[in-house]
Amino acid sequence: MLFPIKDYNPTRKTSYITIFIIIINVIVFFYQSFLSSPPPDYKRLSSLEYHILKSSMIPREITHLKNITFNLRKNIFENDFFIKREIPPFLTLFTSIFMHGSILHLLGNMLFLWIFGNNIEDYLGKFKFIIFYLIAGIGASLVHILFNWNSVTPVIGASGAISGVMGAYLILYPRAKVRTLVFLFIFVTFIDLPAYIFLIVWFVFQFAGAEGVAWLAHVGGFIIGIFLIKLLRNREKPVIEFIE
Repeated sequence: MLFPIKDYNPTRKTSYITIFIIIINVIVFFYQSFLSSPPPDYKRLSSLEYHILKSSMIPREITHLKNITFNLRKNIFENDFFIKREIPPFLTLFTSIFMHGSILHLLGNMLFLWIFGNNIEDYLGKFKFIIFYLIAGIGASLVHILFNWNSVTPVIGASGAISGVMGAYLILYPRAKVRTLVFLFIFVTFIDLPAYIFLIVWFVFQFAGAEGVAWLAHVGGFIIGIFLIKLLRNREKPVIEFIE
């Protein structure tokens, strides 16, 4: 298992959009987890559970263009208890990429975004980076939907968009060094790996399909990021890659 700590690839300008996206994700998580409460009728749900049920992306809603209603009896309540989703299905493609299911989910994603996102923003510029990030995130969700046509399992997280950022990083900065924490059974160490090794290994590991992880969104986002950066790339603008 590989986990990035930092990269050795300085930016020329402050990455304000990357910072802003991180702040938005943190605010959304803390609001949904700690700063809001579900309505009284849903008091047996945590605030975060309530928001996930209300605002996550549900593949079946997208494919059928119709909101679903959850019956919570089997999991939480003794009697039939329903929660009706009212957010327009296609809007959840946007809202879901700013939501996270736990503090570890949030922190892991934001670390990946900071390590790889600041250089992509630095290269593309602020406006193009916003467009890139949203297209990668929404596109990753659509890939997940394509293979989970009738699923009613809630999908949340910035992972698809960040996977797109990582795909772009592979194209632009393949030789940049990434400080990596390596777990191999009982062996734990830090290694400076070329970005192309880290990112390719990470990509291959996605096919392990960990339970509860929308790994197809990761794969889709990564591939979308590769194509997007080739489309948006300015051939006249040099790619400055710091190699230690």
